[in-house]
Amino acid sequence: MLLGILILYEEVGTSDFRLISLSNFSFLNQKFLWVLFFLGFAVKVPMLPVHIWLPEAHVEAPTAGSVLLAGLLLKLGTYGMLRLLIPCFSLGSFYFLPLVFTFCLLGILYTSCVTIRQIDLKKIIAYSSVVHMNFCLLGLFSNNLVGLSGSIFLMLSHGIVSGGLFLVIGLLYERYHSRLIKYYGGLVQFMPLFSFFFILFTLAI
Repeated sequence: MLLGILILYEEVGTSDFRLISLSNFSFLNQKFLWVLFFLGFAVKVPMLPVHIWLPEAHVEAPTAGSVLLAGLLLKLGTYGMLRLLIPCFSLGSFYFLPLVFTFCLLGILYTSCVTIRQIDLKKIIAYSSVVHMNFCLLGLFSNNLVGLSGSIFLMLSHGIVSGGLFLVIGLLYERYHSRLIKYYGGLVQFMPLFSFFFILFTLAI
């Protein structure tokens, strides 16, 4: 992405989004710049196969770090695509549309199956976050207003709900020092109000 920014500045003479969106790039240059920026944003979303860093980061991070990562930092990738890729390199976005859809669908199917196999509560939320962010990308590149609106709504709602879930898991970990899901059967008997919010956030996501 840094290489793409330098090339843009060399060609346009500025890093202003408005001027970049009004510039006439050749189709070849659009494709090249689109790939450079997309690779940077895809890691941040994250997309398959560059999604492995997210579950590990969530597991190692404290609760506040997980909330910040899920609620804000993950949205930078989709925001970058919404703000730069689609309006500034529209021909490149249309050309690579089948590739984006393919990777999104593969990511949704694969990470959904991986999520079911997890036993760590943080990893469950992290892998499900990959699924939701890939749904966001499907909406962003759908080329219609309904898909775009739904994608933005999902970004906002995911930031709130996933942050709430990480707070809930952090509270459990502070009390019981374990995130393994098998130890929390019958939790509603001891923490009914907490279990209500846990189920509420789980259904909301």
